[in-house]
Amino acid sequence: MQSLSEKKSLHIPSRADALPKHWRWERLDEICDGVFDCPHSTPVLTNDGPFVVRSQDVRSGIFRMEEAGRVSDETYQERIARAEPRHGDLVYSREGTYFGIAAELPPGVRVCLGQRMVLLRPSEHKANFRFLRYWLNSPVMARHIQGQRDGTVAERLNMPTIRALPVALPPLSEQRAVAAVLGALDDKIELNRRMNETLEAMARALFQNWFVDATQAVLPKGWRDGKLRDCCERVENGGTPSRNVPDYWQPQEVPWLTSGEVRQKIVAATENFISRAGLENSSAKLWQKETTVVALYGATAGQVTLLGSEMCSNQACCALIPKSGWRFYVYLHTSSSIQALEQQVRGSAQQNLSQQIVADLPTLLPDNHTIAKFDSVVTPLIERWICNLFETRTLAALRDALLPKLLSGELRMPAGVGRLVEAHT
Repeated sequence: MQSLSEKKSLHIPSRADALPKHWRWERLDEICDGVFDCPHSTPVLTNDGPFVVRSQDVRSGIFRMEEAGRVSDETYQERIARAEPRHGDLVYSREGTYFGIAAELPPGVRVCLGQRMVLLRPSEHKANFRFLRYWLNSPVMARHIQGQRDGTVAERLNMPTIRALPVALPPLSEQRAVAAVLGALDDKIELNRRMNETLEAMARALFQNWFVDATQAVLPKGWRDGKLRDCCERVENGGTPSRNVPDYWQPQEVPWLTSGEVRQKIVAATENFISRAGLENSSAKLWQKETTVVALYGATAGQVTLLGSEMCSNQACCALIPKSGWRFYVYLHTSSSIQALEQQVRGSAQQNLSQQIVADLPTLLPDNHTIAKFDSVVTPLIERWICNLFETRTLAALRDALLPKLLSGELRMPAGVGRLVEAHT
């Protein structure tokens, strides 16, 4: 075990002497073949060409190509003069809202650094690049860099600080094992995210084809114009139990949605809960899974979500309780009308919609046979989407529970585990 005196050049996080046997502290630049700063200029973006990675593109710890900008080949060549990013490298944000986040680069993709980014090239004989990403994004490092930031207006890490970042390093075989276990969870989470994007796109394409494109010339027989309330059994707001009665909030038995959470396309779980007594003694109402909810107040006014499970909400949310067979038509129509709802938002001090405005949203009313057929087609897509969200929550909880134990050595991974996981993923 290395003591602090053996690494005096490091600013070690607390309890640094608690490293397991055969682990050691290293500076980041001692385990990398290079730590490269970005060109200090903002590149001109183009519609196609190589990608440019910016801090907002790595905010989740994964480089999101679908969100990244692009640059010309000429700009790309200028920006890789110091080093050309490649698979096995990490990009690290050094400034801005998302500073201190590392992300991997996918194979076979041309990427250059945007402003505020740093390229890390781990030495393959010292550090596994994926293990290093988990370490740099760990809560331990998040706490550490908060004390190392430079600047008051903008969050910033300077290059000497980045090069000297401390890394708790197990033997390389154990690094690979840790990376394989955590990576398998993250890969499945990312696969679910991409699958859900595809499922959503398919559902929305079907809605567009059935109810928008097909009615450009004339309404089919039996269809008519109406309002959103015509698709619903009722339209109602939620409620908040009295804060002065503790028994209305404990035990935490019923998920309780707030308007801020309505920015999610589907809500799988809520941050807050109330008790059964709170539900029974307030204007809160229990809404079934796959109910469409619209936010009425605040920054999310006009946003739309679908309930992934049974829950209630505060009074800033409006539920559209659908008629039988209309649940996904109501959701897809309402969520396709967010811009129209936002244009109806009123108020200067606090932005708000009324329940009546939501209920009166103009809506095409197809015949019941078409609605039933559409519901049968889109139900497998949206229910798979919801299942993926719950699976992702379970996987993320497992990853988050394992991560600090694996990165501290509290839980050790035999080298063979890494090979076993890699063989089955």
